[in-house]
Amino acid sequence: MRDLHIFQQFAKKSKLSSHNKDGEGVIYTRVSTKEQLENNASLATQKKCCIAFANRKGIKVRAYFGGTYESAKSDERKEFQKMIAYVKSRKSISYIIVYSYDRFSRTGTNAAYISEQLKKQGILTLSATQEVNADTAAGSFQQNLYYLFSQFDNELRRGKSIDGMIDKLERGDWVTSIPLGYTNLNPGKGKTPKIVVNDDGKLLRQAFHWKANEDITYEEMAKRLKAKGLTIRSKLLSNIFRNPFYCGLMACSLIPGKVIKGNHEPLVSKELFLKVHGLLNGNTYGYSSDEQNLPLRQFVRSYECGTPYTGYVVRKKGLYYYKNNRKGSKENRSAKIMHKKFTELLSQYQLSNKGSALALREMMLYTFTKHHEEALQQNKIFKKKIEVLDSKLERLEERFVFDEITREQYNKFSSKIITEKYEIEEQQISEGIDLSNLDKAIDKALQYSLKLPDLWVSGDLGIKRSLQNMVFPEGVLFDFKNDCYRTTRVNSIFDAIPYFSVSYSQKQKRTNQHNVSLSSMVAPWRIELPTL
Repeated sequence: MRDLHIFQQFAKKSKLSSHNKDGEGVIYTRVSTKEQLENNASLATQKKCCIAFANRKGIKVRAYFGGTYESAKSDERKEFQKMIAYVKSRKSISYIIVYSYDRFSRTGTNAAYISEQLKKQGILTLSATQEVNADTAAGSFQQNLYYLFSQFDNELRRGKSIDGMIDKLERGDWVTSIPLGYTNLNPGKGKTPKIVVNDDGKLLRQAFHWKANEDITYEEMAKRLKAKGLTIRSKLLSNIFRNPFYCGLMACSLIPGKVIKGNHEPLVSKELFLKVHGLLNGNTYGYSSDEQNLPLRQFVRSYECGTPYTGYVVRKKGLYYYKNNRKGSKENRSAKIMHKKFTELLSQYQLSNKGSALALREMMLYTFTKHHEEALQQNKIFKKKIEVLDSKLERLEERFVFDEITREQYNKFSSKIITEKYEIEEQQISEGIDLSNLDKAIDKALQYSLKLPDLWVSGDLGIKRSLQNMVFPEGVLFDFKNDCYRTTRVNSIFDAIPYFSVSYSQKQKRTNQHNVSLSSMVAPWRIELPTL
């Protein structure tokens, strides 16, 4: 037909990328580290080579980017992103010219993806030293291979670097950022660090003593430290008290499952660290022989007035006694008798056999989850948030180790992440349920309940007090007149056990009645299980 031009308006547009071969280009150069930037002329060489390539191809260079050190392990580089934004916003740009494809990126498939997205906008990535026709399928495939090989090379280097860091850690030399309170007197890559306590560390040492001897709040400690010249968030003190680095030991994700003696100067002794750590977790270490023989001291209170019982020893006879310190009180009782009566009390919360333990476990799990569905769901949300923050912190540390970010950037962002994490953890605790695994908690309690009195009698002071607090979170009362113990609150798991002390067959007959009783009993309480 002679009049086909009339139908041109109905012609479809091409879905293929349109590339302007006469378009302009930009040049991107980079080195990986600050040392490379300062110690060699690589950037000048890259730029010179890229300009020569552009002239040979007849490409007019519109702008230059990079010219500094940026690790290509990530595509979140400042100059790189600046360059990408520039070329996407200008229709005249058709080319990004780099010295080699590993200068563009070492992220493998991600680099290939970025190149492909740019190509769809009519922008080709060209290498001055690895010439391929990126406008064809074969050339694009070859270009992607270069990106993958760059990533593979990066992984090899990373592997070697991590192996070297692990070797240093196992020799006792710290390899990541130094904790607050320390200074490295011998900084620099390849040098053996000499990490010593600085002035801030001396103040933190006082904080350890405050925690061990006074057990004051973090807020009060932060105020005291600020008055002495060290400003620190109270929430960060918890992290410091749990870091074994301060007592001369090292724990790091690069050496999972290991704690190694470090070559750095300890801030506090191991004994002091354990004492502080014991206070934080409800356990205790290094007690005197008097305390070992008086585990119920301060745990038992007078039924008449609520005053805690203390203890004393008649050294000539080697006999221990508990007494009520209330003025005018004559409530003294032999420790031997008090302990015997306490084991009898514990026996009331001991399961008779594994069959009843399984039945109780099933009922407790069902009842607890039913009454706490909303709180348990909220706890999952908190846990997920904490996992995300831990992942961010680990990634941040990794980027610092491999020189992707500066020390200032690491300190700035890690402080924010740690603060946010502890705020979530505090919220998690304040909202009622802080159990990472309800099944394990119940199993552990029921396992203890099969041999409760024996565990208390044979255990050391730490185990005795842990069991006491586990079964009776608020302590117990002693009725001196009637010579017996009385309980206030019993852990929700153990409080159900007396119902199961009868035989399994008898228990089955009254399951429905017990369900109602158990439900009303469990609802208001949290499960509290100190570590034994």
